[in-house]
Amino acid sequence: MSKLLVGNAPCSWGTLEFENVGGRSIDYATMLDELAETGYVGTELGDWGFMPTEPEALAAELNRRGLALTGAFVPVALKYPSHHEEGVAAAVRTARLLAETAQRTGQAVAPFLVLADDNGREAVRTQNAGRITPEMGLSEEEWRIFAQGANRIARAVQAETGLRTVFHHHCAGYVETHAEIERLLALTEPTLVGLVFDAGHYAYGNQGCGGVSHALEQFADRIWYVHFKDCSEAVLRQALENGWDYFAAIRHGVFCELGQGCVDFVAIKQWLERRNYSGFITVEQDVLPGMGSPKESAARNRAYLRSIGL
Repeated sequence: MSKLLVGNAPCSWGTLEFENVGGRSIDYATMLDELAETGYVGTELGDWGFMPTEPEALAAELNRRGLALTGAFVPVALKYPSHHEEGVAAAVRTARLLAETAQRTGQAVAPFLVLADDNGREAVRTQNAGRITPEMGLSEEEWRIFAQGANRIARAVQAETGLRTVFHHHCAGYVETHAEIERLLALTEPTLVGLVFDAGHYAYGNQGCGGVSHALEQFADRIWYVHFKDCSEAVLRQALENGWDYFAAIRHGVFCELGQGCVDFVAIKQWLERRNYSGFITVEQDVLPGMGSPKESAARNRAYLRSIGL
């Protein structure tokens, strides 16, 4: 198996894409310094504008710290055809920055365009994260439009930059449950749209970690990228019992430090080995004010991964 590379992401320092969760404000230089100092060798881009948006400047910051660029999260409200055009523009702009920066850093592993729904914007989905029923999902026509948008964006990204697109299943969006992931993959083109498998979001969206191994096997051929994110079973149970919305669950620490939740990362590592997975895995932990120091959490997460051979 090729050596697995371990990266992290700005969300682990509280720079979340949501405006209403009270994220910590940190400058990108401090975040990159701490990411490198805690033993990671790659980073995702974060929200557009958090890091430099000129390839030369961004590559210089990464090269200074010996880091690669692993990907960038681009949310698009794919349910609505009127959002597809702007989604293509945002994705291509981001992918160009990724591709040109990666060329300047000389990294061997190409970054991914990480496409997602515009999570946290639809009230029913946000309020019922972790408790989604089929009635809360997309209609047949909405699924057709959603998948059409994902295919279109991935095709444009590939044509303009040569980069591949992975879709991020995510709580508080329209692709959260196992059945919804199945549906998206059935409706999108296998050569264009892969999946970034996020263990924490899968556990939260499917009421626990019991199905993670089955999901990895079922979706194996479409999993091109993996996020290592844990899920606190205790907080998840509280969220389900108390009817917390997605943001309340985040504030209560549903996405905990690696090894503190229910995700079996040893089993995921073994799956990666069996599949001859190569390239980056990315650690994510949403750290908000009052939840401790992002740098200390990042260091403990890296130490945990070393303890299981990563």
